[in-house]
Amino acid sequence: MENVILIIHLLLALALIGVVLMQRSEGGGLGMGGGGGGAMSARSAATAMGKVTWILAAAFIVTSITLTVISARNASGSSILDRIGTAPAAEESGAPATIDTDGLLPPPSADGDAPLVPRAD
Repeated sequence: MENVILIIHLLLALALIGVVLMQRSEGGGLGMGGGGGGAMSARSAATAMGKVTWILAAAFIVTSITLTVISARNASGSSILDRIGTAPAAEESGAPATIDTDGLLPPPSADGDAPLVPRAD
């Protein structure tokens, strides 16, 4: 269910972007574009594009809230701190683990002690 709502949410976002970009600039923002009087009038005319924008925006907000509620319900009762305590512990041994990437170290001895290295006298 969450995936279906997420796909609808993404489609609404793309549609909302498209509708907003297709609208005529009614100006005033940053002193650019549009004619005078549009922002100063008591109420601008509601166009079909304006109505579609409001409908898409409302649907976008509804899907956003729905996704938030679903996510909160799925995450209830769990915490990242709870998951840290259940992580598998590394194997504990007497000697620290070494990684031989180049084959330069001699193989470890069978009894777990350091390998015997011949002395250069």
